[in-house]
Amino acid sequence: MLAGCVSAAFGDEGGWKQLFDGKDLNGWKHVGPGADSVVDGLIKTGGGMGLLYWTGGKIGNCQLRIVYKMRDFNDNSGVFVRIPLEPREEWMPVHYGYEVQIDNHPETSKEDEYHITGTLYSLTKPLAKPGKPGPEWNTMIITLDGPHTIVTVNGVKVTDYKEGDPVPERKFPFEPQHGPRPLQGWFGLQNHSDNDIVFFKEVAIRPLPKGGAGSK
Repeated sequence: MLAGCVSAAFGDEGGWKQLFDGKDLNGWKHVGPGADSVVDGLIKTGGGMGLLYWTGGKIGNCQLRIVYKMRDFNDNSGVFVRIPLEPREEWMPVHYGYEVQIDNHPETSKEDEYHITGTLYSLTKPLAKPGKPGPEWNTMIITLDGPHTIVTVNGVKVTDYKEGDPVPERKFPFEPQHGPRPLQGWFGLQNHSDNDIVFFKEVAIRPLPKGGAGSK
């Protein structure tokens, strides 16, 4: 397991290390239905609700940069973080990690704004709604700073959450269980359904910038 952020050389501009080389899924593993493939240099989701997770170990005190686009005007996916155990099936990450949601129009599936792009799915109310429709590119940055989780989408802060902050009651059985998440955990990319196709161009990681995420 990796203590803290990835213990590797960070030579890219801005200190980012790419975890997807645009060629194959070496270093990644899929669990659950569906599959992910590399198409034209992009990770393409597909099939049933599964998870493509990075096998390099647990991460914490770092930032993830995810560059993605939806195939259609709106599609569903997510980035799971703070997963306590290496995934063996698709539901443990749902219930015991955090899903940083990708879905600009949750009302289509009778969900509310707590389920919109950039929120911790069903747990946080969005501070803004800057997600772009397909096929425009979006850049999501997830900051993991101890018990603090911050999410920006296209440079706009959507989530600013600390462990123990109040969250709404569960509305659906498929929403995550409530409770603390680990300071270091596994992470992965969700493939949601046959009808939801999302492409990921970049998955990168770097240590926290000097000064960390700051405080609310």
